[in-house]
Amino acid sequence: MSSPKRRIGLEQEFFLVDEAGVISNNADEFLQSCREVAIQENCNPQYFVPEFVKSMVEINTPPAYTDMELAHEYLKNMRIAVIAARQIGLRLYPLSSYPLHIMPMMRDRLNYHIQARTIGYERFLHAGKCTGTHLHLEVPPGIIDNRVAVSYNSTATEREELLNIYNLATALDGALISLARACPFYEGQAIGLASHTIRYRGSEKFAWEGVYTHLQPVGGLMPYVHCVETLVEQQFARYYAWLEAMDKAGIERQQFFEAGGSLLKSAWNPIRLNNLGTVEIRCIDSNYPSIILGVISLVYNAASRVRNEHLKVRPAKGLHIFDLDGSCLWVPDFDYLNGDLLYAAATEGIKNWKVKNYVDSIINFAIPSSSEGAKYLTPLKTELENCKTIEAEIMQKFTLAITDLSEDAGLRLVRESCDKLEQELESLA
Repeated sequence: MSSPKRRIGLEQEFFLVDEAGVISNNADEFLQSCREVAIQENCNPQYFVPEFVKSMVEINTPPAYTDMELAHEYLKNMRIAVIAARQIGLRLYPLSSYPLHIMPMMRDRLNYHIQARTIGYERFLHAGKCTGTHLHLEVPPGIIDNRVAVSYNSTATEREELLNIYNLATALDGALISLARACPFYEGQAIGLASHTIRYRGSEKFAWEGVYTHLQPVGGLMPYVHCVETLVEQQFARYYAWLEAMDKAGIERQQFFEAGGSLLKSAWNPIRLNNLGTVEIRCIDSNYPSIILGVISLVYNAASRVRNEHLKVRPAKGLHIFDLDGSCLWVPDFDYLNGDLLYAAATEGIKNWKVKNYVDSIINFAIPSSSEGAKYLTPLKTELENCKTIEAEIMQKFTLAITDLSEDAGLRLVRESCDKLEQELESLA
């Protein structure tokens, strides 16, 4: 039985900086420039969009049927963005955190103010100090329903596909954190942790002060699901957790709905259902194109294999790697995935042997025997074998700044990162 073709899409966030590497709040001018360049290039201008702070922008792609097709669209829009930035004296800084202290300027929109008041303005600003990459895995059309989470009219086959893709995305969490770790500096310090993970997701258990430290149902990783009923219950439990948090902050629930809030729009989890009809993966650091292309290929090929071979993705107690057994892909149980493995991924990363074995098992499962996409995934495997990440490369160059990063060194890091981004776009086919 053949599997229906599903699409994959991407969103990547970037900081805007000037020629010296100083953070810029000119996102609106940049986005207008992007749209003008896109029209000149006969490309769609809708894929260049604002973020909630004026120093950050998002570059999207249209949904694509293969990883290579997505890579083509991604690189095309990235090149447009770089040209547009250069025309107005700006540059794109691609790494997951700006290395020096910044004070983000939030846009004046009701939905952002509701989030900031509910979470706390100071805590919420962490979201404006780190950038991520989101991948969208398409699921059967119409199965995701913004009112009830999963459509009553969906078939058993469609529901099984949704469960398996959701569980696969969940099981990939620690690997995607480890492979895409980018900038080691946050607010001028090398904290020895995956900044985007700890400052956005947060954790009471590990004392990581982030946006969602005290609201894990809303912003933390949620457990695997064994049936659609459990998935639906999970969505509503998170929804009511958010509404109750608003109540405690003294915000009328009606304001949330007036700002476009809904069941699915109360989720900022690393893995979430999106009203676009996708399972959205949100745990990936923003990074250079070479890393993002490798991650795209990894996720695409893993999901394609699960679909094409009709594999059931299920957790196994005591398992620390991916283990394919017949028609079942066994993955690490949730307590380990969101406990010891998450901690190791956010601290040591792939230098930790358990993390390395887990990531290696995923790459071995996902890497295609013959595919164009392998040209992006194979270098990622080589980096894994050498226990290297972009974060580790940067630390080797800035070893004297392990405790505090000077302004001159930080700005040099920003400029060099902008240079590397542009060089990669010239070299990647």
